[in-house]
Amino acid sequence: MGEAVREIAVVTGAGRGIGRAIAVALAETRRHVVINFRSRTEDAAETLRLVTEAGGTGELCQFDVADYEATTAATEGILKSHGRVDILVNNAGVRKDALLIWTQPEEWQTVIDTTLTGFYNTTRPILKEMLLRRSGRIVNISSASGISGMPGQVNYSAAKAGLIAATQALAREVAKRNITVNAVAPGFIDTQMLKGLPVEELTKMVPMGRLGTPREVAALVVFLCSSAASYITGQVIGVNGGVV
Repeated sequence: MGEAVREIAVVTGAGRGIGRAIAVALAETRRHVVINFRSRTEDAAETLRLVTEAGGTGELCQFDVADYEATTAATEGILKSHGRVDILVNNAGVRKDALLIWTQPEEWQTVIDTTLTGFYNTTRPILKEMLLRRSGRIVNISSASGISGMPGQVNYSAAKAGLIAATQALAREVAKRNITVNAVAPGFIDTQMLKGLPVEELTKMVPMGRLGTPREVAALVVFLCSSAASYITGQVIGVNGGVV
């Protein structure tokens, strides 16, 4: 018998950090992973190498999720090439931290556009195909900041909170079509996203006394994409070492 058809997974912002860990973890379960990245070509190429090494297959797909036209063209290309997308992980996000009084319009808009508008730009075209096929898994990477706002991150907290609300609303819209939509809310995870933050002080806030790893976030995402999670939808699950 031939090899079973691999599921097609799209992971945005998969060049490094949590996105890379998710791409590799999905590859370990023999998925074909479309690795989205905006500008870091070398990082994305390394993710692809790790995906292949993990036993999956993959491809690079460069586009800025905040750009509607570019994202539409890219997602339509993916659907044309593969015929479907089984899994969509909306992971792309940026930080532009500052107290609100010092936050410039472009710093506000960039964060909102990448996380929240990026979710819309990527999800809408892929969702159309999922609805027709009556199957799909969508996982949105939010943040603990979207649950309990962090000072100095009003823009980031707003974007991630909006993503949570969008997750819950969309889950209700598509549940009858056998499509699940969930959010994962990482706490303090050991990635480049912590650059510039007081890591030692943040670690003291974690009951487990340590930072989380990207692999620990990825493990939850893989579960939510599995058949074992078919009755879980509209949920927001923290990976945060006990931070409440």
